[in-house]
Amino acid sequence: MTELAKYRNIGIFAHVDAGKTTTTERILKLTGKIHRTGEVHDGAATTDFMEQEQERGITIQSAATTCFWKDHRMNIIDTPGHVDFTVEVYRSLKVLDGGVGVFCGSGGVEPQSETNWRYANESEVARIIFVNKLDRMGADFYRVTDQVKKVLGATPLIMTLPIGIEDDFVGVVDVLTKKAYVWDDTGLPENYEVLDVPADMVDDVDMYHEQLLETAVEQDDDLMMAYMEGEVPSIEDIKKCIRKGTIALDFFPTYCGSAFKNKGVQLVLDAVVDYLPCPTEVDPQPLTDEEGNPTGEVATVSEEEPLRALAFKIMDDRFGALTFVRIYSGVLEKGTTILNSFTGKTERIGRMVEMHADDRNEIDRAQAGDIIAIVGMKNVQTGHTLCDPKHACTLEPMVFPEPVISIAVKPKDKGGSEKMGIAIGKMVAEDPSFRVETDEDSGETILRGMGELHLDIKVDILKRTYAVELEVGKPQVAYRETITKAIEDSYTHKKQSGGSGQFGKIDYHIRPAEPGTGFKFTSSVVGGNVPKEFFPAIEKGFASMMHTGTLAGFPVLDVEIELFDGGYHAVDSSAVAFEIAARGAFRQSIPKAGAQLLEPIMKVDVFTPEDHVGDVIGDLNRRRGMIKDQEAGVTGVRIKADVPLAEMFGYIGTLRTMTSGRGQFSMEFSHYMHCPANVAETVIAEEKERQAAKK
Repeated sequence: MTELAKYRNIGIFAHVDAGKTTTTERILKLTGKIHRTGEVHDGAATTDFMEQEQERGITIQSAATTCFWKDHRMNIIDTPGHVDFTVEVYRSLKVLDGGVGVFCGSGGVEPQSETNWRYANESEVARIIFVNKLDRMGADFYRVTDQVKKVLGATPLIMTLPIGIEDDFVGVVDVLTKKAYVWDDTGLPENYEVLDVPADMVDDVDMYHEQLLETAVEQDDDLMMAYMEGEVPSIEDIKKCIRKGTIALDFFPTYCGSAFKNKGVQLVLDAVVDYLPCPTEVDPQPLTDEEGNPTGEVATVSEEEPLRALAFKIMDDRFGALTFVRIYSGVLEKGTTILNSFTGKTERIGRMVEMHADDRNEIDRAQAGDIIAIVGMKNVQTGHTLCDPKHACTLEPMVFPEPVISIAVKPKDKGGSEKMGIAIGKMVAEDPSFRVETDEDSGETILRGMGELHLDIKVDILKRTYAVELEVGKPQVAYRETITKAIEDSYTHKKQSGGSGQFGKIDYHIRPAEPGTGFKFTSSVVGGNVPKEFFPAIEKGFASMMHTGTLAGFPVLDVEIELFDGGYHAVDSSAVAFEIAARGAFRQSIPKAGAQLLEPIMKVDVFTPEDHVGDVIGDLNRRRGMIKDQEAGVTGVRIKADVPLAEMFGYIGTLRTMTSGRGQFSMEFSHYMHCPANVAETVIAEEKERQAAKK
């Protein structure tokens, strides 16, 4: 096994099309993991192994692989760049110790780069920067480093400078050693020479070298004093300082090159080894109690500690269910029994594998710092903690954004229902941001996701991978009904038809309850006008009607009913008679008590560049939104608002148009609120039409 100091758990993340997957391919080729590089545009990249990824040329799910460079073991995760799949980036960052942020030399810092950078800041992940595609038209290394400062509020520590640009890009100068790395025209990564700095770049290299030294020695007071007195620190000392500052997130070593043309990738690999932390150099994961509150303890990274591991991804493939696990402490061996602290159940470890995209190598043992996959685990979901049964613990859980868009689907034929159920079960386990529920009224299956592309790909997977033919419909908003005033009423159920009859009379108060309390039933009957044994039947009758309101058949919320008097017949009264009386009473009284429609209000959090704040707020106001808060950050402004769900459909498209693709938003359910009269009228009319069409 590799010693922990030689482990590097890194992720590669960036905006769509900045070259993450191509960079990963070059790393795999250089480290001898693959012998032929596959290209994204040909659909042949190693880590893009889903059909949908190969066709669209984008990464949809993060892929893990392991390789070695200079005796160091690298566990690499290639993450998606598209906004709808940021959950993949988020959960990858959660289990990584370091990252490589890839930026396009011509595109620069793009919206998704900002989001990923924000996630990485929140996860406190040390990063190096790789400015890629310097062979492209419009590439400008210096412009991109300026954007890193302005847009991301980060400090790039420039480690290499480009020799030539666009078609003339031939190599890079290592600012620290003042050596030029120049590649020939064969396109092979190993065909390069180490030369002196080109004459026209000497002044620039000297200037950046000095900046690098000044920034680095700030990490060590003794070195800084010596440097100020004219002593030049050794390369080893400078590297130690750069490593310290990188791990502290004070600056980000910045490299440049062209992954596609195989130029500059070796220096990035060297930087991963030299400057990114090993598992013992990052803050250990905090442990929490069952409610998710920190206990003050941490999972110290060590083989000597009890086993603590986090399941961060579930994937279903041709070999069965794979659970991706990051081991924080202890050792995991084949055949051992582990505890899932979330479910409280133990499970035996059957097969463990080291992943290489969709291939795997069987292993018998894994230790603290490893990222591996376990085959065939049951009842494990993303975010569950796996631990030693004798030392139960819970690692800080993952919090996933709520889905923001939903569609209704149903199979085209009856045989497809079972197939769809099994397929959706697997897909929900794989993707925590994908939710599924059934509309009880229509029997339709509602799919919820992070955006239109997200759901589009889910439907595509259902159709192609699982061969389920679907009809895709429009989503429905989950309205509710309530009452607005208190009334007193009476209802008598009387039925006489030969033999014994039915009789039940109830007098009651019906009034609005506190929001969120649902249904409440009390009785203040005195003198036995309604015998006590009939109270449960009356309560049951009222409660059974709460599912279907009188306005448009939506469930009813927050109603309090008090039974204060009534009457019964010694022979004809029964529990059934009083239950029927309560149902009739509900139908009779709810319209009199000022029935009103409620609509779901969403807590919306919009992130926008500063120059689009006015447009975004104006648009939210037009959507009947209430702006709650506005907070300026380094990379833009966060606007918090309460907006009716009915007004949020299609919002992501509008937001992207308004903000030139740079806006982001998330929303979650907040509360129900009274629906304005004009909106309520339209909804009630549409719902009645829909109900009539069903009949």
